[in-house]
Amino acid sequence: MRPVLIFGASRGVGLALARLLRDQSIPVTAMLRSPVASAELESMGAHVVCGDAFSCDDVARAFASHDPVCGVVSTLGGRRADGRYVDDEGNINVIDQATAHGVGRFVFVTSIGCGEMAPFRSERAIAAFGAAVDAKTRAEEHLRSVIPEATIIRPGGLRSDPATGRGILTSDPQMHGFINREDVAQLAARAFFDPATRGRSFAAVDSDTARSDNSVAPFDLRPWSENLVSPAI
Repeated sequence: MRPVLIFGASRGVGLALARLLRDQSIPVTAMLRSPVASAELESMGAHVVCGDAFSCDDVARAFASHDPVCGVVSTLGGRRADGRYVDDEGNINVIDQATAHGVGRFVFVTSIGCGEMAPFRSERAIAAFGAAVDAKTRAEEHLRSVIPEATIIRPGGLRSDPATGRGILTSDPQMHGFINREDVAQLAARAFFDPATRGRSFAAVDSDTARSDNSVAPFDLRPWSENLVSPAI
């Protein structure tokens, strides 16, 4: 199997995803801006490429290191001291290189409040995260324009506790809630291999914290065991 190329694997959801895939012997390549996390990734058998998502050349080199790849997952986010957001600029570089290399499978982990969820953001959320969420939305829109079959996952408030196994995906734009990073990684891994998620956008929350004016309707993801037997990429 060709490797899954992960951007944002130095910590959080991206690192948990790399660990989950490697536990199932799925090849992983990760691009890291800082080498700090490289030892942990390499110890699990992942291939590490050093580079900065703000650099088109660095991103291109990550793709070329294992060309072709079976698909891409990006969890990139954050802002530099100069005010530039990797949420849009860095992710757009990744998206453009995925397009240039003919990669059709792309899972993009952004945030609740992006895209069609924007009208349902609270004033508090806008004040705290509005600029970053708007930047992620710009990247989502670009992704949809060039890789319409991509899957977008928008986690709620992120927590660092161990996975509960109660994470759900839902297409409800009014959904709010919290979710542990390891649960997001599990959902992203399952969605990556599930053809029914192509071209769709989902909120990701723990079912115990899900809040909406609508009844909670989880998306029926293909079981992980089926992904391992017959990965649909």
